[in-house]
Amino acid sequence: MSMKVNKFASALALLTGVVFILTGCSLLPREEGALKPPLVKPVKENFELYEVKKGNLTKKASLVGTFKSSQTTNYYFKESDHRLKAMHIKLGDTVKPGDVLAELEVGDLETRIALQKLNLEKAQIASLQTQQTDPNQTYEARLKKIDVEAAQLQLSSLQEQLGKTRLKADRAGIVTYVTDMQEGSVVEAFGTLVTLSDPNKLQLSYESSDSGALTGIEVGMNVDVKIGNSDKIVQGKVLQTPSSAPLTTNKALAERNAKTIIASVPEGTEAVQIGGSGDMTIIIEKHDNVLVIPRTGLRSYLGRDYVQVLEGESRKEIDVEKGLVTPTEVEIRTGLKEGQNVILNN
Repeated sequence: MSMKVNKFASALALLTGVVFILTGCSLLPREEGALKPPLVKPVKENFELYEVKKGNLTKKASLVGTFKSSQTTNYYFKESDHRLKAMHIKLGDTVKPGDVLAELEVGDLETRIALQKLNLEKAQIASLQTQQTDPNQTYEARLKKIDVEAAQLQLSSLQEQLGKTRLKADRAGIVTYVTDMQEGSVVEAFGTLVTLSDPNKLQLSYESSDSGALTGIEVGMNVDVKIGNSDKIVQGKVLQTPSSAPLTTNKALAERNAKTIIASVPEGTEAVQIGGSGDMTIIIEKHDNVLVIPRTGLRSYLGRDYVQVLEGESRKEIDVEKGLVTPTEVEIRTGLKEGQNVILNN
C-alpha cells in the first residue's frame, strides 16, 4: 500500500513541476514585434530664383587717372665731364623763360672773361687813337681794327662757354622732374636733369596693372571725367590706348604704353592741376532691350555655358549663348525666354 502511495506522490510532484514551469513561462512578458520606421516627409528644396526679363545692359570702365601735361620739355647739358655746381629749382616750382635751372663748375672762366673784356677795351682804344692821329695810315688803322675783332671773337667764345654751363628755361612751366644728382657729381651729356611741363595743356593718364582690363577701349570714345572731390563732370575723349600707342625702341616706355590709357579734358577746365586726380567713366558697349540675368545664374563647365531653370519642382539644365558680360549681369542671346525662372548659383 505504501508503495502505491509513494508512486502517487512522485507522479503528483512531477505533474506539479510541469504545471509550475508552464505557468512560469506565461508570467514572462511577451516579446513585441519590430517597430516600423516612421514616415519622413521629404524636405522641399529652397531655390533663389530670378525671373528672366528684358533690360538694358552697359559695359563700362571706371578708372582713376592722374593729370599730366601733354607738353613737356627735358633740359640737359650737351657736354660730358663737367661737374654739377648747383640746382636752382625744386619739384613743383613755377619758372619763367630765362630762369637758370642748373649750372656747372666753371673754374676760372669768369675771370678769363673779365680779362678778355679789358683786352677788348684796350684794342678799341688803340684803334680809335690810330684813326684820330693819322687817318691816312690805312694799313695801321686796319691792323688796329683786326686787333679789336680778334679780341671780340675771343670774348664771344668765352661767353659761349659760360653759357653752356648754365641750363636756362626757354619757356614757362612747372618743374615735374628734378635729378637726384648731388653737387660735384660728373654730368653726362644729354642726361635729363629737369623736366618742365605746361600747366595749361593737361591730359588724364591711367596706368593699369592688368592690360586686359583695358580691352574694348578705343581712341575717340567719350570719357566722363569727375574732377577731384567735386560733383562737376566734364566730357573728354580717349586719345591713346595700348593698341594705338606709338612704336618705340625704349623697352620701359613700350611696357608702360602697353597698359596706359590717355584721355583729354577741355582746355581751361577749373580745378585741374598737374598731379591731381580725375575719375574716368568710359562706356565700352551698350545693348538695349535684351534678356538679362544675374551673373550668378550663369554656369560654365568645360567651355559649356548653361543655366538651371525651375520647372514645377524640378531642376532643368538649358544650354545658352551669352552676349555682353558685366561684373554683375550677363546678356543671354539664345536658350531662354522671358518669364522663365532661373536658379541662382549660391
